[in-house]
Amino acid sequence: MFRASSLSSQIHTRKFLLANLSRNILQSNLHRDNKNSEVIPIRTNYTSSTNSQISNLEKCTLAVSSALTAFCDPGRGDMIATLGETTGSIFINRMRDHMLRDKTGRRILQERPRIHSSTIDIPYLSSLPLGTFGKEYTNFLDGQNVTPDTRVKVQYIYDDELAYVMQRYRECHDFFHALTKLPANVEGELALKWFELAQTGMPMTLLSSIFGPLKLSSKERERLFKKYVPWALQCGSQCKFLLNVYYEEHWNKNIDEMRNELGIYLVD
Repeated sequence: MFRASSLSSQIHTRKFLLANLSRNILQSNLHRDNKNSEVIPIRTNYTSSTNSQISNLEKCTLAVSSALTAFCDPGRGDMIATLGETTGSIFINRMRDHMLRDKTGRRILQERPRIHSSTIDIPYLSSLPLGTFGKEYTNFLDGQNVTPDTRVKVQYIYDDELAYVMQRYRECHDFFHALTKLPANVEGELALKWFELAQTGMPMTLLSSIFGPLKLSSKERERLFKKYVPWALQCGSQCKFLLNVYYEEHWNKNIDEMRNELGIYLVD
């Protein structure tokens, strides 16, 4: 049972979410009215791994089944990925709009870089001085015993640009961990989901944020809602939209300076 302070924090959180999502809806198509926007050249092709489109009924079935599977087994990253793709079309469009309104975001959409062991030099990043973004990123990977190659390829988004936006968002997840210094345990992942919710509004992050805490103990839930959630919503909504960061150009940058420039502050 939550304490009164925890219930108050959750009520404040839900009010914040409604206000944030409403603001995003009003801003969703501003880039189309900007006559001074740069013309974006033909982009590198990116296609999802499923060639044939599925019906709305099949999409709904996938969304429900993936949600139930992910709830029962949070380790099923493939199901979490499927849930994101089948429920987030409006919000993925909005994420693309955010990128189109930003000079760096437009360049990322044009060049379509990928985060993979074949595209980044992990040994070089590991050799960088402590405190640089590249070094902190590889320290996170080593600490979790993972590689950049573990992200599932987009399957159920058929517009190649939107599929790339979703793939980029997915592949930047470990960068978010490095920048926020959130651990990859259950509490840390849930805190990051609240942070991503403030950034993107994705239904997948909302569902994870609501149902994920049921897996925690009462003490862990209280700490999540009193400590992490207020920080995640405030920091996530106020900092730069993180898909507009060309991370591959900042390996040698001091990570504290990078956080300051992006408007990210660490949870107390």
